[in-house]
Amino acid sequence: MKIVVAIGGNALGNNVENQKQNVKITAKSIANLVESGHQIVLVHGNGPQVGMINKAFEGNGMPFPECGAMSQGYIGFHLQNAIKNEFLYRGIQKEVTTILTQIKVDKNDPAFSNPTKPIGSFLSFDEAQEMKNKNGYDFVEDSGRGFRRVIASPKPVDVIEKKIIKELFESDKLIIAAGGGGIPVILEDNELKGVDAVIDKDYAAAKIAELVETDLLLILTAVNCVKLHFGTKEETNIKSLNLSEIEKYTQENHFKVGSMKPKVEACRTFIKNNKTKLAIIASLHEADSAVKKKSGTIIKYL
Repeated sequence: MKIVVAIGGNALGNNVENQKQNVKITAKSIANLVESGHQIVLVHGNGPQVGMINKAFEGNGMPFPECGAMSQGYIGFHLQNAIKNEFLYRGIQKEVTTILTQIKVDKNDPAFSNPTKPIGSFLSFDEAQEMKNKNGYDFVEDSGRGFRRVIASPKPVDVIEKKIIKELFESDKLIIAAGGGGIPVILEDNELKGVDAVIDKDYAAAKIAELVETDLLLILTAVNCVKLHFGTKEETNIKSLNLSEIEKYTQENHFKVGSMKPKVEACRTFIKNNKTKLAIIASLHEADSAVKKKSGTIIKYL
């Protein structure tokens, strides 16, 4: 089976050493899928990492697209290294490569006037207020875990390197692409230009899954499935969802912006455009089981 796998930046850790350890868990999950005969494109988030890079270069004039490119490079290296080492340990003969990926967005996307994408680490109210006063950043409270800076998050329109990704994918290479959702670029005066934004990695993964014609979009996260009334006494696990149910639960505000909502919406977008395909949201630790439809939440058209 051809699968696009998306993992969150929060699952990778809060510093370089922590990330080196965490990617080993991801590598084992990906190797399990490969051993089961699946072809993989891996997309990862970069919310905490790009925020740290941007903070490190604060005041030095480093543009945000370049910060996103840096995060793609070093996270891609850690994942590529860990996956290759896991392959060597298991005797899997497969090449792994990272593609520095540009994602085209619409310069008139309303997201540019309404920043919503959380980046960087969680802060207290006082810390967030101090940075807002100092730098003019926008902050939101994120799923009860603290305050995070938010930046514009336009929807992906196209993947600039899609032909390269598809060629490598069809030759059975494992590709790490659109890291952090890709580097957002706009087409202006017949030139591609980087813009200050972060594309949600789940939407980028859905776009790649559509363009390279995969069978399944697999979004791996910290919870074992989609839940209703998350974090309350009424919390309920959802084993399957169709598009009308997603619409109903979204209107009832079950899916939070900084948490499950982009994952569910990305799956809805993929399934809406590919009615015979499936999407699954599951735990990183249960990837192989989820592909076998034994865990996670299966999302289908009807």
